[in-house]
Amino acid sequence: MQRKLKHPVWRWISCAMICVCFMTFGPVKFLRAQQKSMDVETLQIRPNFYMIAGAGGNIGVQFGPDGVVLVDSGAVEYSDKVLAAIRKLTTQPIIYIINTGADADHVGGNTILSHAGRNILALGPEPIGGEGTRGMTNNFAATVYATEPTLLRMSTPPEKPPYPSDAWPTETFTEKRRTLFFNHEGLEVLRQPAAHSDGDAIVFFRASDVIVAGDIMDTAHFPMLDLTHGGSIQGEIEALNKIVELAIRPLPFSFNEGGTVVIPGHGRLYDHADSVEYRDMVVIVRDTVQDMMKRGMTLEQIKVASPAKQYEPRYGAKSGPWTTNDFVEAIYNGLSAKK
Repeated sequence: MQRKLKHPVWRWISCAMICVCFMTFGPVKFLRAQQKSMDVETLQIRPNFYMIAGAGGNIGVQFGPDGVVLVDSGAVEYSDKVLAAIRKLTTQPIIYIINTGADADHVGGNTILSHAGRNILALGPEPIGGEGTRGMTNNFAATVYATEPTLLRMSTPPEKPPYPSDAWPTETFTEKRRTLFFNHEGLEVLRQPAAHSDGDAIVFFRASDVIVAGDIMDTAHFPMLDLTHGGSIQGEIEALNKIVELAIRPLPFSFNEGGTVVIPGHGRLYDHADSVEYRDMVVIVRDTVQDMMKRGMTLEQIKVASPAKQYEPRYGAKSGPWTTNDFVEAIYNGLSAKK
């Protein structure tokens, strides 16, 4: 007996009803699961490259025969969970921690994670230089690498530094570019002065084709411009331009979803197209505020005019540590200071 097929219209309606049910209940279950978890999450990006999320700022993890490189260390209260997540990936010791800035949610884990690792001078049976190197390597802890302004922010004022001394970077640089070759891969640590702050760095893993952007990029919010510590709207745009320049589009096989992966300081992973869109958003809001200033509008008038209105549903906030008005005000103050 031949089976009767449903009319195409009814098949379409059935599919539509299934989609509606998924859209209605699927995300709710997902959100509830997230709310119940409240734990760090590990996401594989490449065979030997992972991102740890949920520990404050996003953390990049690269590992191989030479050991483990971390980009940022998260907030201090998550250090034990971060270390446990790393141990599930590899038994290799943490050798380098590269800080992209001095914010607590990116450097708070420096102490615990560096002392859980091993300095490169002490990997063999005997430390190179003997016990004399213990003091200069923070008791043979992993090297914490950062720009010099990041060290200065973490270690001053001398009366009561904001971080304990064993959390401070142990190796710093002031030039635009520093390189490492680790786990058969070239790493570029690229300083981005006066962006989110005066001590920002992005880290480009050349073989993995991964960029760790730190707080220069926040895919859930407008970028935080810390004017008090040397941040600026123009420096932010220049840093985003650098990310766009480094990132590769997945052409000619765009359907393979390849290309460079960008790990932001907070939020989901980006690719080249996402990075261009984020950069363009910042430029458009900057240009809009600048045009309003040229027309003689005050800061309060500009806020009322909502120059970032079209992007608020995606990046904006009306309350919390960094609101849409905070972003607009930072742009306004930064442009005013240039005059």
